[in-house]
Amino acid sequence: MKRRNFIKFGSVVAAASPFAFVGAAQAANVAKGDFEVSFTPEQWRARLDPAAYDVLREAGTERAFSSPLNDEKRAGTFQCKGCDQPVYSSETKFDSGTGWPSFYAPLENAVATMEDRRLFSVRTEVHCDRCGGHLGHVFDDGPKPTGQRHCINGVALTFKPAV
Repeated sequence: MKRRNFIKFGSVVAAASPFAFVGAAQAANVAKGDFEVSFTPEQWRARLDPAAYDVLREAGTERAFSSPLNDEKRAGTFQCKGCDQPVYSSETKFDSGTGWPSFYAPLENAVATMEDRRLFSVRTEVHCDRCGGHLGHVFDDGPKPTGQRHCINGVALTFKPAV
């Protein structure tokens, strides 16, 4: 790497560092809110597998097309993996083609949203309103009747088939 390219790269990394810190702090706030279900980080790690912990407690993102729930077609309820609260119905699930389970609406009183300024953009984060677990993001490019696309990490959910 030439010296001038090294200096340019170093400047970009230094300029981005404060934004990365803000994103990490924001993710920690989501996980530590005043929620009905609350555990220490150690307790969460004991309850969740590493991938679920990364998404639910640290606002990570699973790899697209990696979740079996993306292809789940049965009637039933999708629940938060952190606290088992029902958050989405299979009736609102649709194939968005994005690689993540997508829904046009959550169940009533199941999720909350907040502004997410990570990744140099402004998005709307969706989290479980019972445990604060990060589920994904909501976008305004979904189907009727809401026009919303709740793009949710499958690793943050469990599926309970209808009886």
